[in-house]
Amino acid sequence: MNIHVTVDDAIVPGMLNDSIAAKGFASMLPLTLELSDFHGTEKIADLPRRLSTAGAPAGISAKAGDLAYYAPWGSLAIFYRDFPHSEGLISLGHLDGSLAPLTASVEGPTVTIAIADRRAAPPTARRSGSGRPVTPLEGPPLTP
Repeated sequence: MNIHVTVDDAIVPGMLNDSIAAKGFASMLPLTLELSDFHGTEKIADLPRRLSTAGAPAGISAKAGDLAYYAPWGSLAIFYRDFPHSEGLISLGHLDGSLAPLTASVEGPTVTIAIADRRAAPPTARRSGSGRPVTPLEGPPLTP
């Protein structure tokens, strides 16, 4: 499932995986959270409710851009640096864009995480001369 994280005027695209925990997280969206920095590695926030850990591995190693759920605390973690294996850490998905908007301040920003509008063009979409996204089914008018 495609998502986006909005920080001020910046939008960071991402994708949730198909895990039970990620589906539970998706059911909370849209969600506005105030993130705080944790150990110079991740931005974290408490979630409104706990997620199911059914079927999840006991822990994972995180890479920069990973979205994860830390089950012991019931918190969301957005990693901006790689992190070694941690018990209780469950992958939810990954952010695909620049993490700079999330790391611009030492403390955490307020973010809104939402399911991406399926009608919106992906960030890599071609743009028309007017700046409007061009989808594969449209383009410049054909001339006879």
